[in-house]
Amino acid sequence: MSKAYIVGAFMTAFGKRPDISFKALTAEAYEGVLAHAGLPDGAEIASTWFGNCGLQAVGQGSVRGQICLSPLVASGRFPVSVPVINVENACATGSTAFHGALTDIISGRAHVSLALGVEKLFNPNPSPQSLAGFMAGADMLDPERWQGYYREVGEALGHPFVLGSDRSPFMDTYAMQALWHMGAHGTTERQIAAVAAKSHNNGALNPKAQYRFPMTIEEVLADRAVTTPFTRAMCSPIGDGAAAVLVASESFVGALSGSQRMRSIAIRSSVLRTGTYRPPEALGVVAKAAAAALAEAGLTPDDIDVAEVHDATAFSEISKAEAIGFCPEGAGGPLAESGATGLNGRIPLNPSGGLVSKGHPVGATRLAMLSEIVEQLRGEAGARQVASARIGLVENGGGVLGFDEAVSALSILERVR
Repeated sequence: MSKAYIVGAFMTAFGKRPDISFKALTAEAYEGVLAHAGLPDGAEIASTWFGNCGLQAVGQGSVRGQICLSPLVASGRFPVSVPVINVENACATGSTAFHGALTDIISGRAHVSLALGVEKLFNPNPSPQSLAGFMAGADMLDPERWQGYYREVGEALGHPFVLGSDRSPFMDTYAMQALWHMGAHGTTERQIAAVAAKSHNNGALNPKAQYRFPMTIEEVLADRAVTTPFTRAMCSPIGDGAAAVLVASESFVGALSGSQRMRSIAIRSSVLRTGTYRPPEALGVVAKAAAAALAEAGLTPDDIDVAEVHDATAFSEISKAEAIGFCPEGAGGPLAESGATGLNGRIPLNPSGGLVSKGHPVGATRLAMLSEIVEQLRGEAGARQVASARIGLVENGGGVLGFDEAVSALSILERVR
């Protein structure tokens, strides 16, 4: 594909932020990404892809980006009449925004495109409708299809599939996937806890993470039970935040100052794929997306120095490591337990703290993952810096179709200096 670069990437602090508005979060991410790119303003931005899933809950079900950016337009900080495309794609909303921005660059329609995601999920006075909003990532036209799928898996495992009223339904689907993996490959709760402890320890080093405290494996296992086999420390929290990425063409990067040009990060490959209902043991969409992204980049899993993967639960990091090819199928648990995925390990995963520690404000999640890898490749990650990181991978998924995600996105980035 034509060459494209990330010239700026930024995430706000993630966490429970009830006193900040959607518009204020949007402005914080926008100003942050301009500063990170070293640009005085957004005059060069030719298109904007705006990601959000939750604004309809406060009555803004359409033109979300135009509304959230309007104060910036009024103040002269954001250019007038730039097209704003609103996207919503469950937990892959940020991936879809990034995909749109990248497409504008490689097609030649723009030299600079902005992907920005914002989300406010924390509600100090939650209602049943608050939890119901999470169901949008599953088939609500025919809910029996995916629920029946999971009930059949549960019956085969001798562990009934039951949706809980005190948690996201996806925690129950992830739990059933984990139980199947434990039965098929011998993965243990302790191995899942090892992932969570590692991620919380990384998050303690991240000043923007929602959870900033270290944990031991024993503390993870002793935390409050959510749904078998998960404790609270193994699950991503509810929170608020925003993130943004500026994608630019080769000609735009070539015209930048020397320091700006040297800090630009090349996009080696980026793919989106759609999942499907499949037998649990069949090849999944993450593996297919990973193979496509690696082939497009001309790389193998061994070439990756650092990766952010979509760990809505700690088990997800185990399954994603296998699907991407960082270890053989069934070996993700031992890989985590061995320490190979730590900051100083063979393949550091989720140095940001991952979703279980950094947080998971859905519309902003993938863009924040990109921001982490950009910082790692620039050598700007501080105490959580992975040594000599040159090639990074970001994997993100959204929605559920049986054991597959409805959307799977893989991007591979490279430091070029």
